[in-house]
Amino acid sequence: MPVSAAASAREILTRLHDVMASRAAAQGKLNSVVNIIGEALNSEVCSIYLLREGALELFATRGLAQEAVHVTKLAMGEGLTGTIAANVETLNLDEAAAHPDFAYRPETGEDRFHSYAGVPIIRKERAVGVLAVQHADPRKYDEVEIEALQTVAMVLSELIANAGLIDPAGGGGTTRLQSTGTARVPGFKLVEGMAAGAAVFHQPRIIIEHTVAEDIEAERHRVYAAFDKMREQIDRMTSQAEFGGGGEHEEVLETYKMFAYDEGWSRRINEAIDSGLTAEAAIERVQQRTRMRMRQIDDPLLRDRMHDLEDLSNRLLRIVSGQLGTAAQLGLRQDSILIARNLGPAELLEYDRRRLKGVVLEEGSLTAHVTIVARAMGVPVLGRVKDIRRLIAEGDRLLVDVTEDTLIIRPTAAMDEAFEAKLLVTQKRRAAFAALKNEAPVTTDGHRLTVMVNAGLRDDVAALDLTGADGIGLFRTEFQFLVSATLPQRDSQRRLYKDVLDAAGDRPVTFRTVDIGGDKALPYLDHDENGEEENPAMGWRALRLALDREGLMKVQARALLEAAAGRTLNVMFPMVSEPWEFDEARTLFETQRAWLESRGHKLPLHIRYGAMLEVPALAEVLDLLLPRLDFLSVGTNDLTQFLFAADRAHPKLAVRYDWLSPSILRFLRRVTAEAAEADVPLAVCGEMGGRPLEAMALIGLGIDRLSITPAAVGPIKAMVRSLDRAKLITAMRGMLDRPPQDMRAALEQWAADHGVELA
Repeated sequence: MPVSAAASAREILTRLHDVMASRAAAQGKLNSVVNIIGEALNSEVCSIYLLREGALELFATRGLAQEAVHVTKLAMGEGLTGTIAANVETLNLDEAAAHPDFAYRPETGEDRFHSYAGVPIIRKERAVGVLAVQHADPRKYDEVEIEALQTVAMVLSELIANAGLIDPAGGGGTTRLQSTGTARVPGFKLVEGMAAGAAVFHQPRIIIEHTVAEDIEAERHRVYAAFDKMREQIDRMTSQAEFGGGGEHEEVLETYKMFAYDEGWSRRINEAIDSGLTAEAAIERVQQRTRMRMRQIDDPLLRDRMHDLEDLSNRLLRIVSGQLGTAAQLGLRQDSILIARNLGPAELLEYDRRRLKGVVLEEGSLTAHVTIVARAMGVPVLGRVKDIRRLIAEGDRLLVDVTEDTLIIRPTAAMDEAFEAKLLVTQKRRAAFAALKNEAPVTTDGHRLTVMVNAGLRDDVAALDLTGADGIGLFRTEFQFLVSATLPQRDSQRRLYKDVLDAAGDRPVTFRTVDIGGDKALPYLDHDENGEEENPAMGWRALRLALDREGLMKVQARALLEAAAGRTLNVMFPMVSEPWEFDEARTLFETQRAWLESRGHKLPLHIRYGAMLEVPALAEVLDLLLPRLDFLSVGTNDLTQFLFAADRAHPKLAVRYDWLSPSILRFLRRVTAEAAEADVPLAVCGEMGGRPLEAMALIGLGIDRLSITPAAVGPIKAMVRSLDRAKLITAMRGMLDRPPQDMRAALEQWAADHGVELA
């Protein structure tokens, strides 16, 4: 067995180098390749599938029936091989037949083999084939063997591309769309706004033509030089970034800078060079592994950290290959919409802000670092637009409507005119909502509601003045932990909390203690003792983890207590499932308060303790918990997915994740009644309260406090000020006692009949 991934890959690449340099036909080379890999890994089967005319065709094999070569074909997504190609992922199974996607092909004679490992062969970021090994005995392949397979697959992509064995477009038999017609493409809202301009591609695709190194030490020196140049660029850009004042985006850039100096990343590239790859191939090899890890990460914040490494890899690859040009270096000549698969925060800063009107990404998320920086720059961003780099040609006119999650490519004159008209209406509507910032959210029958905002960044506090919100009902403290390369020190935490309180002035701020763990794992915390969690959303996270790691929570408690000196501190604990968890957390805070007091520290005038109701089980013991609480907040995002057993991020379950289902509304009605009877203030935090129709339903249940996104404050105020609360409560009581077939439609009709503004 090879002693390391580098040694294993090097052994194979050394032999492959001679095969690739030979004059043999492509088929003969592939036949030699499967034998070399099978022998090196002591594997009874080694097979290569290549994508031809939209199907994965068995091109070469050692161990399977030779009669199956060029006969066995699998569609993308079909069988284990098709799954690997479709998802661009690695599979390592001790019992292949037990996998739900297993598809048996009798002509291959593979029924006597149990173990299976397969890796995608990637070209131009697309899977163009699969390299698979099998063994008769049930066993998982070692990590060094998987590493070796992935490295060899990268070299294979060069061989098969040069031999013309794969579809030209590199996927599904499709070719670049050269249509000159109009197209409307959906996307995902990242940074609000509307923009028009000419399409500009961020960077040309770098194709690596040579993967096997002739001189390993020479390749290593090339990478060292590229690292030095890249770090100089990053230092220069981050020092020149101007936003007009401090903010969380500055911490994001510092974190990005830390990644550039990360020794672990450079070590992994060096290890890839040790395996026999060129500098370019080594960077791409590590980048491919990063992309596969990103697909496996459930938590978007952690996935965004991986995007920073992706951005740095692109930068490093351009430097080492000598292909330094990006659209930023060439300069924007007109109003432009930037097109990219993804962007790092530093790359966005390179562009002329006078010409850059919008950004469209194939990937991206609300918590990505580039999104934070774009928000600070005031640049609209539309994300998750599939195949955008194939749909658009350089210079195409684009209309980006982030409010509608839509991109229009090559619009007609009528579309341009309608877009301009809508932009004018949007500006007027935004002005109308802005005019409500000094108006209280009072219903037509004189009931005053409390409308607050959710926040997680220092900059978010500015939304209080912009929207006229009553305060911050939920400040997510974990974001500072997630964007930091190391555990934030107490002084750093204290400064953030104090800045937030200072900016809020006399308006209340409710700090939620850190919600990390589970799918929000932090790289600088050791999670090995708990192993991998099959369902991290319901795993070792939030208060459960904080009580287990007492030191972490003590530091945060002291930081909050010191930051709130001379004021009221509102603190709430996330994911409380039983009363004793709340008691332990409160005791920890009180112990730290006493410790600080004994040393003469100035303390908060008053501390209010609350809990988040996200775990349905807590509702069954509210009678025990409510007497101990100063307030209760319902976290509708987690609560709803737990109630419905439906992952809110799963596209197939989206229709089951309905906040206006009678079951969730009845649940909330019961909680509201118990809180009112105990005289404990109740608030709803989460997306549900930020949607006018859903917020109207909550008010109909008797809920008077909402904490929502800043952008939703204007629309919610407008809805509240057009609503008769007493009539709504009566109507809701009847609807929940005898639920209509479609609760959403019934509420929409009631709103229309009673003049409630939901737009």
